[in-house]
Amino acid sequence: MTFHIPGFDLPAFVTSTLAEDLGGPVGGGGHDVTSDSVIPAGAIFTGVMDARHDCVIAGLPIAAMFFRRLDPAAEIDILAKEGEAVAAGADIMRLKGKARAMLTAERSALNIAQHLTGIATMTRAYVDAIAGTGCILLDTRKTIPGLRMLAKYAARMGGAQNHRMGLWDAAMIKDNHIAVAGGVEQAVRRAVDAGIAQIILEVDRIDQIEPGIAAGATHLLLDNMDAEMLRDAAAWVAGRVPTEASGGITLETIRAKAETGVTYISVGRLTQSAPAADLGLDFTVP
Repeated sequence: MTFHIPGFDLPAFVTSTLAEDLGGPVGGGGHDVTSDSVIPAGAIFTGVMDARHDCVIAGLPIAAMFFRRLDPAAEIDILAKEGEAVAAGADIMRLKGKARAMLTAERSALNIAQHLTGIATMTRAYVDAIAGTGCILLDTRKTIPGLRMLAKYAARMGGAQNHRMGLWDAAMIKDNHIAVAGGVEQAVRRAVDAGIAQIILEVDRIDQIEPGIAAGATHLLLDNMDAEMLRDAAAWVAGRVPTEASGGITLETIRAKAETGVTYISVGRLTQSAPAADLGLDFTVP
């Protein structure tokens, strides 16, 4: 079965990424001057990609696409499942193909696997930190432009649920919207009048909760509240709408906030600043 991510054109992504590295369209003039000059045309590369620290895997089928794009006959064996936790030293992919093609595709393949595995790994740490609380971890729209679908895929592999995919699938009324609209009630009622089904309202004070719910908010984002205030907010809402803690959440503070009774916690750093995983690809003697 062909690997795909709904809403994202993976073949086009692979082509444009390789073209960026090759200095021109793939197959249309751009080339790898190092591999073309150093590696004999008929040479075969056999190699193993491994994890150099404990991590949660994401993106290996995409990495394989880069190798197959330059050598469709390449033999690739993916050894770790997406979302699988692997230990340092684990082999995660074996490949055999034309050496020039494999070495040309190497950096692009590793870049995407390292980035997505890094997101999945950080996400799993946050998921594990709130295990047993009943609270659900969400990602955010804080993603590298052009890579949102990939980043959110990696967050899912780490165990989070996706929040909004973009500006189109739910209204999120934040402080600037409220200020321009003239208040919480005015902003929410306008979204209701527009026929929007899901209306997320950001509040940073307890006294904004009741007016927001009364006006028609279907989800409350409790922004930058400490654990005590979150507990008070969740008690006030009393399950009438889902509640979401957001803002300044760290691995050290997330459990205390998850234990306040909120439905969700969203963490921007999952997709905004997760460090790349250390994955390597080394030549092996056939």
